[in-house]
Amino acid sequence: MANPGYGKRLAPSQRPRRADGFAHLPRREAAVADYVDRQPEGADISVKTLAKHVPGYGQCAVATILNSLSAAGHYRRVRQSVTSASGTNIWVWRSYWSRTPRDDAWWAHFASGELGTSTIPAALARTAGYDVLARLGRIEARLMLSASECAALEAAAGAWFERGATESHLLSALTAGLPAQISHPYGFVRARLLTKLPPEPPAPRMILECTDCGAPGEPESLPGGLCRTCTGGDGLAAPLPAGVHDRVGSLRAALRAGPATLTDG
Repeated sequence: MANPGYGKRLAPSQRPRRADGFAHLPRREAAVADYVDRQPEGADISVKTLAKHVPGYGQCAVATILNSLSAAGHYRRVRQSVTSASGTNIWVWRSYWSRTPRDDAWWAHFASGELGTSTIPAALARTAGYDVLARLGRIEARLMLSASECAALEAAAGAWFERGATESHLLSALTAGLPAQISHPYGFVRARLLTKLPPEPPAPRMILECTDCGAPGEPESLPGGLCRTCTGGDGLAAPLPAGVHDRVGSLRAALRAGPATLTDG
């Protein structure tokens, strides 16, 4: 696992996991994708760590594979502004994983924080919500739901994922501190889904960066998550908004000084 708050982060609206989920990829890319997909949120998916745990591939091979997964729409690295424990804003690197392949326009929406209000369908998130509800009775017998009850509560559970919750967050909220007897599991689960629903998260400030060399750029300058230099083209990434170059310069200075505040997830 990476340090708390870092590591693998799931992009929203994931389709359910399935055995042939990466059949569209070449063999070695599919093997690494399957390994990353099975890791929990917060797992360290850096090149160095993946090379240690995925048999048969060294760091150079893994770096190339991650570039291919980025081009296929499964993976993006971003620089994101977060508030530290002291209340100051710092920029950190984060790695986002999507089991569902996404095109460049989707990732641009995601990086801009517009996904919450965009027209991109959220039906996959509702499917994930149904899956959690269907497994709930196997985890806690007092909360066993019927198929029709899972369908009725599917949208309410999906709202948790749309607000950034993970499966473990949702399951913990539904199963923590249960009374000795629950006469009506449906009503109990429905009440918890509604009353414990997390608030809308603030729109993240994120900058996409090249999966290979780490150069920051606007989404249109990073097709497939790779800059033109790394894909063999001419020129550099498109200019960033005013002020961002200064912040990137500060990040590089901090990296040269030492790993005091920055963690590579």
